[in-house]
Amino acid sequence: MSVLQRILAVQVPCPKDSWLYRILPSVSHKPFESIDQGHVTHNWDEVGPDPNQLRWKPFEIPKASEKKVDFVSGLYTLCGAGDIKSNNGLAVHIFLCNSSMENRCFYNSDGDFLIVPQKGKLLIYTEFGKMSLQPNEICVIQRGMRFSVDVFEETRGYILEVYGVHFELPDLGPIGANGLANPRDFLIPVAWYEDRRVPGGYTVINKFQGKLFACKQDVSPFNVVAWHGNYTPYKYNLENFMVINAVAFDHADPSIFTVLTAKSLRPGVAIADFVIFPPRWGVADKTFRPPYYHRNCMSEFMGLIKGHYEAKQGGFLPGGGSLHSAMTPHGPDADCFEKASKAKLEPERIADGTMAFMFESSLSLAVTKWGLKTCSCLDENYYKCWEPLRSHFTPNSRSPTEPK
Repeated sequence: MSVLQRILAVQVPCPKDSWLYRILPSVSHKPFESIDQGHVTHNWDEVGPDPNQLRWKPFEIPKASEKKVDFVSGLYTLCGAGDIKSNNGLAVHIFLCNSSMENRCFYNSDGDFLIVPQKGKLLIYTEFGKMSLQPNEICVIQRGMRFSVDVFEETRGYILEVYGVHFELPDLGPIGANGLANPRDFLIPVAWYEDRRVPGGYTVINKFQGKLFACKQDVSPFNVVAWHGNYTPYKYNLENFMVINAVAFDHADPSIFTVLTAKSLRPGVAIADFVIFPPRWGVADKTFRPPYYHRNCMSEFMGLIKGHYEAKQGGFLPGGGSLHSAMTPHGPDADCFEKASKAKLEPERIADGTMAFMFESSLSLAVTKWGLKTCSCLDENYYKCWEPLRSHFTPNSRSPTEPK
């Protein structure tokens, strides 16, 4: 795969556009017609709201021997909020596939896709060129860009879709010029094209106002021989993230691990943040080092790409997920609390061999019928991980330095 580094396009605010030079204009296609919607939805009223802590076991990938499922037919909407027609909101999707998209491509008229593979390598063909993607890497396919996905084995991953805004790097503030996800590490494809006619027609699938449509055309849509501009797909390797962390005391807010953000009109509050929890050193003194118990105004969907998340000793597995809704309390399970409370506070490596992430939003996310009812992976016993917590409060005990 040939890629180039892209710096200014993701660093400096500027108009977004690109010029594509094609063998044949993309308007050369038959009319769009509605197709089977599968499990893609933006109806947030399918089932009633559920404020409970929710967790899903690893989402099951269909067996290729039973049924071939490609990237589009393997999309499942898990939760979301907002309204596509007014360009405000987001959705979280899971993709579960076992075959490549053959003579089919997809584009999204509603928003941007941030794709997080968890299992299996992807080869993504776009109008701008090709990108390979594997677990511990992410890519963003922006609104309106046509792409097709080849897979080589059973494949699973997560998608964060945002409407009306684009992902960008967070403001670094006091951190300064460098840190977190550095612009130099974002990669974009170079022009690649295929000039071929497709017997029986090439299928172009479009998601428009939350519904799926398809049309036929005689030629491949990836017939762009050259392009220039700053509105492009791009990828990023999570291993390049420069971690910022507390080095004295207390537990810093997870916003210090923000890779990309999709801002809202309210300063400091995002439509969506993509946050990771990478390997790092823990050195804070006089501190309970794991994430503290909390309630907040944000909705937090978490997924695990690999390894073992430090705040959960079991049950939160790669390929699964959890959702903690606005103002619903959550935090480390009982085993994690007991071990961290007794641990010697010396420098320690945290999350080696692990990569967990969070889709965080200021919107209150509704879970779909598939997520709550149809999917067989919902963990009905999640709440039990906190049941063994016991009080350690000793009101008559004082430390030696505390005044009597």
